[in-house]
Amino acid sequence: MRALLIVLDSVGCGHAPDAAAYGDEGANTLGHILARHPALQLPYCFAMGLGQVLGKDSPAAQTARPFASHGRMQERSAGKDTTTGHWELAGAILEEPFATFEAFPDALIQPIEAEGGVRFIGNYPCSGTVILDELGARHLETGCPILYTSADSVLQIAAHEEIFPLEKLYALCELARRHCDEWRIGRVIARPFLGTPGNFQRTANRHDFSMQPPHTILNALCDAGIKVTGIGKISDIFASSGITESLPTKSNADGMERISECWARNEAGLFFANLVDFDMHFGHRRDVDGYARALEEFDRWLGSFLPQVGPKDLLIITADHGNDPTWPGTDHTREEVPVLIKHGAPQSLGTRQTFADVAATLAKFFALPAWNCGQPML
Repeated sequence: MRALLIVLDSVGCGHAPDAAAYGDEGANTLGHILARHPALQLPYCFAMGLGQVLGKDSPAAQTARPFASHGRMQERSAGKDTTTGHWELAGAILEEPFATFEAFPDALIQPIEAEGGVRFIGNYPCSGTVILDELGARHLETGCPILYTSADSVLQIAAHEEIFPLEKLYALCELARRHCDEWRIGRVIARPFLGTPGNFQRTANRHDFSMQPPHTILNALCDAGIKVTGIGKISDIFASSGITESLPTKSNADGMERISECWARNEAGLFFANLVDFDMHFGHRRDVDGYARALEEFDRWLGSFLPQVGPKDLLIITADHGNDPTWPGTDHTREEVPVLIKHGAPQSLGTRQTFADVAATLAKFFALPAWNCGQPML
């Protein structure tokens, strides 16, 4: 028994019913990208049922008979961030949202500075690339790490790898993680970069330090002796809880290659992958063209991978939130997400009431006791 769960980070499919409460009514990541790029080539996603999910008025949506089960999912948890979305996919619904800040209070920051022997600069919401333009030169002059946040529940620390080594940055983030728990901050993120003023570039050595999640389907699988392999930032998102093996990646291309390599092992268990470039490189940066190219790259890889998925295997493709690159600002958008499932006879899954239906589906597939929330889609 083997299953593959792929999360296309931020690939939402239309605003959620409660999107107005988040300022996101009208957001539609996939819909607006397709509107800007009507010739976008996603033949394998559409063959699995993406056209029916989107309700696109196109020949592909009208005439193609999907070979996979297809539907949409709504998020029940409060929030629209990566951690919340992934935890709910794994069967943990959060009734209380993570905390967000315009600026972190001294009561949180001063103990971190004192214990870490540093002095932060920044401490305001900003895009990760803009903050380097604004404070990168000052960081080089002073050696002080850059502290910033966003609309999500994140405390981010950026530092130049040549003057603030990675090991030192990671240790500082681990220290910050301990202090952030009582403030209910979802993630502390190490944001290393290189370059010179006017030409700073974030490196692939980002590392996320998440809160410890509640019990999830990943823990249940491990408890049953079933291997769980996290590909990409999955282990970071779940603070390594319920992860047997972790394979970090540097890009979508790297992630897809890792998936193919793992699948070729023909090992039993769950392979849980996150492809982050959609969100990190294109959604937050409001790069519609780049987002469209990334979708086409994934679809081409999917076409080469699908023949390797046998009738007894389970493949689930979904997302964790939206990040409409046509939307104002740089933050995530509260959206429904597509869900495409290759296993058994194809069917319309309709609109699911929680992302936790994924956890319930995995529980059923691996013959575990019924999950305590969500409904199986098999």
